[in-house]
Amino acid sequence: MKEESRIFDLFKNLPTELKPIKKALQQKETDYNNLTDHEVELVQSIKERTKKNNINNITRTQAYLDFFKKYPDIEWAFLAHMVSRNAGWNMTDLKGSLLSRLMSKEQQEYFFAFLERSNWLIFQDAFPQLLLYEESLRKNQNYFYLLRQFGVSYFMKVMWDHYYQTRDSNLITVALIINEQNYIEDRVIQNKDYQATLLESLEFKLQEILQLNQILFPFSDGKEVKLIGQSVHQFASLKDRILLGKRLYQLLFDDEFFSDIYEMALKQPHSGSRKDYWPHIFNNINESPPDVPFQESLKACQLKPGANRLYSPTLEHAWKNVEQKPSEHGDWYSDWKVIHYLQKDPSKINGAIYEEYCESLEKIELAILAKGPMSK
Repeated sequence: MKEESRIFDLFKNLPTELKPIKKALQQKETDYNNLTDHEVELVQSIKERTKKNNINNITRTQAYLDFFKKYPDIEWAFLAHMVSRNAGWNMTDLKGSLLSRLMSKEQQEYFFAFLERSNWLIFQDAFPQLLLYEESLRKNQNYFYLLRQFGVSYFMKVMWDHYYQTRDSNLITVALIINEQNYIEDRVIQNKDYQATLLESLEFKLQEILQLNQILFPFSDGKEVKLIGQSVHQFASLKDRILLGKRLYQLLFDDEFFSDIYEMALKQPHSGSRKDYWPHIFNNINESPPDVPFQESLKACQLKPGANRLYSPTLEHAWKNVEQKPSEHGDWYSDWKVIHYLQKDPSKINGAIYEEYCESLEKIELAILAKGPMSK
């Protein structure tokens, strides 16, 4: 409530730098129906490139990183890369040695469908924006009027136009955070199919309590891999997801952590397995015989003597590629007051998450034991 009050108190005193954005958002969008041959070809090329890279979580995650390497001013691309790594880990957790013992195959498939749809939707909306920025730089011409050809919100046209003039990396990153969370709000979060099977289910609340509620940024200090991150609370709340995104952005690009996280991301390709960051705890090969009853493996994020590593499969071995139906039509933007989320929070973010993550793993093991001897 305190954070909500702080945001809406700002309605009374709009910062000067946001006033031109407010003015642009209040204007009606101009129609661009008569495209030139070059524009038609450009739109088609971007659609093809987006589809090619939107096959699965691995291809999306790599595409974000490749773009950031070329255009490091678009910081959202690296944030999207790291969050997408976490989405992949959550997908494979469903088939790993822990959650697979707590969830039925049907529940696993529901959760995967929820994660995959969200991951796919965000990419197919955001990647054309990134590619139009690339073309605008290449031709030294603003091409963001073509965003409507991809169903992108008018809000983002205004924000990209502003960025093209100001090169304010913080504003465009937070704008993309606002956009992506609003984009999936009606399409996934409030979608009745997912509401019925996931968000209102006991199982989804269980995952918030257990493992799917932490977003981790691994990095090496030269001796060991450490973790920083944030916990997800009230995932069904649009406001909380936007504020979480802003905290993650601030944490990821903190001078204390960014270079080490980026270096590890470059060195360690994303496979979907948690072995990517903690091979001493996780393995992408199942070390436990199938008929042996489950036993606790962990204490304070260390394997107990004689214990096998936890099974964390690669995405390739956990899930098949999914052919997604086209995104639902419609522009989420309706009220200029959403720009108050664009303002920076001056407080430093506490990214300590190691102990909480370790406790989550141990809680899951206890939940499996409580389920009884059938947990194999």
